Amino acid sequence: MEHLDVAVIGGGQSGRTEFALALEDGSRLTARAVVAATGGFGQPNRPALSGLDSFNGTVLHVADYRAPDPFAGQRIVVVGGGDSAVQVATELATHARVSLASRAPIKWFTQRPLGGKDLHFWLKATGLDIAPLGRLQRAPATMAVIDDGRHKAAGAPDRRPMFTGIDGSKMTWGDGTVEDIDAIVPATGYWPDLGYLAPLDAFGGQGRRLHRDGTSLTQTGLAYVGLEWQRSLSSASLRGVGRDAERIARRSAAHLARR
Repeated sequence: MEHLDVAVIGGGQSGRTEFALALEDGSRLTARAVVAATGGFGQPNRPALSGLDSFNGTVLHVADYRAPDPFAGQRIVVVGGGDSAVQVATELATHARVSLASRAPIKWFTQRPLGGKDLHFWLKATGLDIAPLGRLQRAPATMAVIDDGRHKAAGAPDRRPMFTGIDGSKMTWGDGTVEDIDAIVPATGYWPDLGYLAPLDAFGGQGRRLHRDGTSLTQTGLAYVGLEWQRSLSSASLRGVGRDAERIARRSAAHLARR
């Protein structure tokens, strides 16, 4: 069964707050603790891009991208400056003429920076992987593109500052150049898909942090698992989510044990 929404109800004679969960089949559950473990990447981020509403070509968020073949021979603009933007733009450039548009230059990080060891080896060896840096951030940090050598060396796509406007199929670049575009692929990241918590007003829009290390700051008994930078760099990865889950399980058990 899937949840539809979660609300808070009074706890009756015990005086304890409980959550009411409405399920897809029409039934309801009550619980003193809820863990939202739907992660941080369930909802594609679709920012307002200048003139996008008037574009009469194809707009495909990178979440829906599957292969470059349908774009063969086209003029494509990929929007974004992260791993997905670079990887998809490089793949598309083998079939089409592609530009990568971003508000700032791409930040690169070598995948094997020292002694041939993978970057993630060094993150683990130095302790940066588990350092509780998430609590210091107001929003998820912008990450550099980790390159194993193939993307910077590819020579395509070209990177450009963001376009300034769109009119039909015409795109205007910052230098005044106007050209016809067939497709725009926003590779602009994701937000947590936590719409089912809307009745609680528990999580801010666009990833605003209303928790500390995964424990809600607005609702006693509510917690999260799998959010990007929930506690550390590895919180949203397979190697890190287990640590956070154990921590949240202990805290939830302690909450349930209280009278």
